[in-house]
Amino acid sequence: MAVDSLGFLSAVGGLPEQLEAAHVAASASVQPGDLPGPSDVDNIVILGMGGSGISGDVLAAVSNATLPIPINVLRQYRTPAYIGPRTLAFAMSYSGGTEETLSMARGAVDAGARLVAVSNGGELARFATEAGGLHVGCPDGYMPRAALGALIAPLFVCLEKIGLLPDASAWLRDATKQLERRRDLCSPSVVGEANPARELARQIDRTIPLVYGGGALGAVAAMRWKCDVNENAKAPAFYASYPELDHNEICGWGQHGDVTRQVITLIELRHSFEHKRLQPRFDITRSLVDECVAKVVEARAQGDGRLAQLLDLMYFGDWVSCYMALANDVDPGPIPAIDHLKRELAV
Repeated sequence: MAVDSLGFLSAVGGLPEQLEAAHVAASASVQPGDLPGPSDVDNIVILGMGGSGISGDVLAAVSNATLPIPINVLRQYRTPAYIGPRTLAFAMSYSGGTEETLSMARGAVDAGARLVAVSNGGELARFATEAGGLHVGCPDGYMPRAALGALIAPLFVCLEKIGLLPDASAWLRDATKQLERRRDLCSPSVVGEANPARELARQIDRTIPLVYGGGALGAVAAMRWKCDVNENAKAPAFYASYPELDHNEICGWGQHGDVTRQVITLIELRHSFEHKRLQPRFDITRSLVDECVAKVVEARAQGDGRLAQLLDLMYFGDWVSCYMALANDVDPGPIPAIDHLKRELAV
């Protein structure tokens, strides 16, 4: 009998309300005077790991056609030399205790950057406040990988308040509506083939998912799917993105086809904002890979706008990974391997 000891499916199901609430809360708590003006910022860095850090990837992918300054997402301990007084640094850690994020936040402050911390308290909140930065709080009770809405809304709201993303609130509202529609399709109350997430999990079965996405949006969605399968289904998964995979990974198919066709399912993530040259890449690459994998399946984004479609693809992956877990009597909530690692590192 499948067990969901931490109520993880309920947490996944609450994402639309979580995003909306975080949008409202950040809009009320963050004031323009808390942040530098647009002419005072030359670059933005997002400091974070895992389910917190991917909020920065969402921001970077969604805003790269709009934002006039660069964003870099950093997953490390040290802060690079280009960070300085004209850098706006967002430190993202739901728990507020992620050691890599704390290390980068300290380095950013030492370099003179303006710090905005997003967390549910913890050491990060204390440090940001004492350092003269801004802390934006997240609500209690979430696992970091299920707190995406609470983490991304403050990023978009802050850049809207600065004047760098004037349409951010509209994007967040459109995304919330699309998440509600995706939940209506994928929630546990929808049974059988009528539930696309449950059906895709059935098709993957015990094979290893390899997720391909196109462009900036597809790359972030594919990474999220991979992480979802790892953490929720406790299974291996891999990802790559077009056009880069056509300059290297494409050469790895064929020699071991007798093995790969038994164990790998290719999942293509599609969206409406792909560059026109990506369609032929999907088609040609699929023709080369098709005989080397168990099957090829497609997941296509819905929604109005880049943020809505990216979050829709990511949310679909959340549901698929949960159904993969439950189909194999795996509890999707606990992450004992990560807990063990943290205990060992604390010794």
